Amino acid sequence: MKEIMLVCNAGMSTSMLVTKMQKASEEQGIETKIWAVSLSEVDENVRNNNIDVILVGPQVKFVVKKYKDTYEPDIKVTDIPMADYGRMDGEKVLQLALTTIG
Repeated sequence: MKEIMLVCNAGMSTSMLVTKMQKASEEQGIETKIWAVSLSEVDENVRNNNIDVILVGPQVKFVVKKYKDTYEPDIKVTDIPMADYGRMDGEKVLQLALTTIG
């Protein structure tokens, strides 16, 4: 099971992307837990889950370095490309997550 947490400003705009990623994951037969949180919920979620990767939305890209410094190497951190986020391309963002996990 791969645990993928998305981070955005309020946790709302990524919920549609989460749904599309879950659908892509099911279609590919990959067992995942994917959810979105706001900036203020990150630390609590890191403490309470076995997260493999944190994907940061374009609107809060400024936290990527902080999260890398804080959570890597235990949890991988990367940002979601603006184009993939804008298209809500669940399959592409899922692949980004899986590639980042390694």
